[in-house]
Amino acid sequence: MLDPAIQIFFQKRKDDWLKNKIKTSMTEEEIELCKEECSEKFSLENWLPNAAKRAGQISISSHPCTFSHPSARKNKNGYVNPIIATATRLPDGYLRTGNVDVEYDALGNAAALDVYKFLMLSMEDGKTLLQHIETDSEVAKKLLTIGTETYETLKQGFTAMVCSDTKSITSSKIKQVYFPVNEGYHLLSLLSNSGLIFNLRSQLNYLRFSDEQKERRKKKHGGEFIEHGFSEIYQLTTIGYGGTKPQNISVLNNQYGGKANLLLSIPPHMDKRKIHFPRKNFFANSVRYHDIREPLKKLHGIFKTGLDSEIPRRNLESGREHRIEEIIDIIIEKSAAVRSVAEVQYRGKSSELPEHQKIWLCHGFEPSRKEQDEWLDALCAEFAKWIVNAYKKVIKKPVMIGPVERDYIKTFINLNREVLR
Repeated sequence: MLDPAIQIFFQKRKDDWLKNKIKTSMTEEEIELCKEECSEKFSLENWLPNAAKRAGQISISSHPCTFSHPSARKNKNGYVNPIIATATRLPDGYLRTGNVDVEYDALGNAAALDVYKFLMLSMEDGKTLLQHIETDSEVAKKLLTIGTETYETLKQGFTAMVCSDTKSITSSKIKQVYFPVNEGYHLLSLLSNSGLIFNLRSQLNYLRFSDEQKERRKKKHGGEFIEHGFSEIYQLTTIGYGGTKPQNISVLNNQYGGKANLLLSIPPHMDKRKIHFPRKNFFANSVRYHDIREPLKKLHGIFKTGLDSEIPRRNLESGREHRIEEIIDIIIEKSAAVRSVAEVQYRGKSSELPEHQKIWLCHGFEPSRKEQDEWLDALCAEFAKWIVNAYKKVIKKPVMIGPVERDYIKTFINLNREVLR
């Protein structure tokens, strides 16, 4: 009893042959003669020897050279060696040969495609018929033991599809790389894994056009619940191989009409960071003197007025407090923004930030921020000094700030220190 896959293969060939031969105008006798001819043509004794002779017209390859150039298969040195690459499956995360189960491709005479399909039939044990023939399994012996030809002759004919010449031949039409080895070079021919190319096409076709996906897409548009969801692939590009004659490229290329898909392959869009965690010092890296220009100009006006003015001292002090409060509010806003990115951008031990600023800005120091005061003393002193420096830099003709003014600014910040915690 032959494997079911083999029986289905021959039955389909018979049905297709009869469909083309039998005409409605034929008599019953003529139809019977056609059926007898079909049975004889596709009997194992007749079809297998003929197929074994034609098998060498096609070469199985995992990386057909014709995907680089349609005319790359033959040159003045002969036929380019068909490559069957084998690679070990590894959990390395790469989309490469060996990590994806794909079928082998083939190239050669399109008239022998039926032989390729025959040898690629999957038997009940999951192996291809060709694998059974190569290992002389019972399935192969039972199939190829016929009266019209010897087993060895048939095996030799069918395995010619995977046997290549011992002489390595490449083509100038294939992309070439001369790779340095010792004092010379080794020529590499860069080839495409057509199995991967069309495995991708097959999966994309399922995602886009399968009945299951269409039903899920319909539910989505109708606002219905979709238990497992579904995926969409956008911005695909179609690439063609072989033009109007895809069969000249390979078997798989012909099966898919010479069309394959390319995924979008451009650098990812990186959102520009608007907030950067300070590298060395918050006041130097995260806030600019310009940010407090307006309150400094108003503070400068108060300083000038206070030199020679009839405005009550209480009003001047109140205005001066409001201006410093504005500056504190700006610093609080900036520090909150820095804290929001600290978890992602803070570099840990490699950070050059002063210890008191780490406690102030980083989430990991939150307990110290709440329980300790030494860091806050250092921060308030640094803050007050920064305001004085900012005033001198921003104002073109600043009023001389003496110890009294400096102490006032530092004291006022200390009185409001808890808002910085």
